[in-house]
Amino acid sequence: MSKKPKEALEELGKGLVKDVLSNKQPKMIVPIRALSNVTFNKKTEMLQLGGKSAERNFFNVAHAKKFLQTLEVAAASKNLLEDGKHASLRDVFYMVKRTIPNTRTNVVDEQAESDDAIEDLELLTEQSREQLNINANKMGSVAGHVVIEDKGDEINWSKMGSGGWSIPSNVEEITFKRVRAKYVIYMEKAAVWERLHEDKFWDKQNCIIMSSQGQTTRGIRRLLQRLSIEHKLPIYVLADFDPWGFYIYSVLKFGSINLAHMAESMTLGTARFLGITADDIENYGLKKHLIAFKDVDVKRLEQLQNYEWFADNKQWQRQFKLMKEMKAKAEIQALSSRGISFITEKYLPEKIQKGEFLE
Repeated sequence: MSKKPKEALEELGKGLVKDVLSNKQPKMIVPIRALSNVTFNKKTEMLQLGGKSAERNFFNVAHAKKFLQTLEVAAASKNLLEDGKHASLRDVFYMVKRTIPNTRTNVVDEQAESDDAIEDLELLTEQSREQLNINANKMGSVAGHVVIEDKGDEINWSKMGSGGWSIPSNVEEITFKRVRAKYVIYMEKAAVWERLHEDKFWDKQNCIIMSSQGQTTRGIRRLLQRLSIEHKLPIYVLADFDPWGFYIYSVLKFGSINLAHMAESMTLGTARFLGITADDIENYGLKKHLIAFKDVDVKRLEQLQNYEWFADNKQWQRQFKLMKEMKAKAEIQALSSRGISFITEKYLPEKIQKGEFLE
């Protein structure tokens, strides 16, 4: 990404103007964001976007609306960059939502359309949406003995009260002033993070605790990667024993189809799955807290079993097999049946000390 965001947008616009002045049909060459154009690189162990692309022509009735939507979000981004302002995904939706003159057709009807156009714009400009001054909602918290500088403010993650520091969508401009930690634990559930935070797990165990609410945001994934690469910290993933918890780990470690074009800045090759596992259910007497599978769980599990990056991994295939035999799943909070602080006083310290994790 050697170009600056504004320059990349201007280059896109100039290319279209050149087509018009040459009496050619304005067109965009957009890389295809679909499973058919995503491959797993065994060497780097991450998903990556292939070389397939699609031509989007302005005078093609099937392409015209998407063409216009992409130009509209590009214009909105350029205005934001020139004004030095940032907007949320929802803001951008309303910035481009209007009826095309002399028609009954809207530029966008749903936010999914503007979100999709923004992702196309990322590919066309080779700039992330954050670099284009478009941010997602904040959905994560972090605590630990870390001091950062953000927009000129010095922030100490160990002194942010009960809520911790709220992780922004764009973490590229953050400067780490001091990091004192042996590892990072990321958990999908905010409620589990709150238990670790109230028990001061990060202080007692000299680590960093981070959470989101379900699937990780791009800001969280990038922050985790920066801590892993820049400060050589192991990343442990704490998720439910279910196909969806396993999928969250998969996305963190290997990447996702939707963000295959940003794999290098998002994936965590050193991530380790700490729990919950089938072995934990046996070792900690959690069988009576299992939740029966639904059809959708079975389908997702079968998909995971067939993922190329899991196919030859004996440890993971064993977990899939045991889960399938149980026909059930378990939540992290099931550990609370052993005591409200069992997870911080016994479960996590013992598993980390013994190296009981999956990779």
